[in-house]
Amino acid sequence: MLTLPNFLSLLRITAIPVFLIFLANGNYAAAFMLFVAAGVTDTVDGTLARLTDTGTSLGAVLDPMADKLLLLSSFIVLGFSGAIPSWLAILVVLRDVIVVLGYGAFFIVDHEWMDVAPSRLGKLSTFFQLFTVGVALLTLARPALPLATAALVFQLGAGALTAASGIHYVYRGLLWHQRRGSVGRAP
Repeated sequence: MLTLPNFLSLLRITAIPVFLIFLANGNYAAAFMLFVAAGVTDTVDGTLARLTDTGTSLGAVLDPMADKLLLLSSFIVLGFSGAIPSWLAILVVLRDVIVVLGYGAFFIVDHEWMDVAPSRLGKLSTFFQLFTVGVALLTLARPALPLATAALVFQLGAGALTAASGIHYVYRGLLWHQRRGSVGRAP
């Protein structure tokens, strides 16, 4: 069902190529504004879905997909350009690849999908990742702004929280798999 919150999530997904074109062409101010607009629509679609009780299973997939696609593409492009340290871009991408491959592997082994819900660490790492990208874009758009300290704080926070949440997701997946393996077995 295409509700307004789902439409806003789709709009964010379709805006990603435009955002990347702005980045590739050095139009950092436009990229920053589009990134902020994506953040606003993310907040609005979630709030609307809750307030109007119009949350759907499609929205439960589209919303985090839009966030992940925007963040991963941002980290890749900004990492290659040097606006974000390459170690951080690699860490962010690698964590998500490991989590997705792990969930897929558990499905193959257990023939059941694990519930995918963000942890507090995951949400906090996303917050730091968003601000890391935002500060990097703002620094590119307005190089005279004194943002070096803020950039470093968000980069280190994003790195630490991304690693910690990755470890936590792997641990949570292993616990789920262990419980699934013990179901139906004789004691």
